[in-house]
Amino acid sequence: MRCALTRRTATLITWQSTKRATGGREPRRYEICVRGPIGLTLMQAFPTLAAARRGQDTLLTGPLPDQSALYGLIHQLEALGLELLEIRCLPTSVRPDITNKEPLT
Repeated sequence: MRCALTRRTATLITWQSTKRATGGREPRRYEICVRGPIGLTLMQAFPTLAAARRGQDTLLTGPLPDQSALYGLIHQLEALGLELLEIRCLPTSVRPDITNKEPLT
């Protein structure tokens, strides 16, 4: 019997690599607050995160697969000259309330 190989989709590959990176656990969700606005060009450095304004600052929200990814994000913020104000790990059962945040323009 022959088996045909099929192409895997990017979504499947991402999901599988995330599952391996987290030891089978779901990625943890984080809120990262940085000083000042972040434009659309800088947001390209963070494709997996959503951004919203919180007053004069920017709130980045999204999943990170493990602690190594969190440290990589912190390093990336520093390399881009962004001032980190706060990092919060969100409860896994509760989605963040971003209704009070202004969308990026």
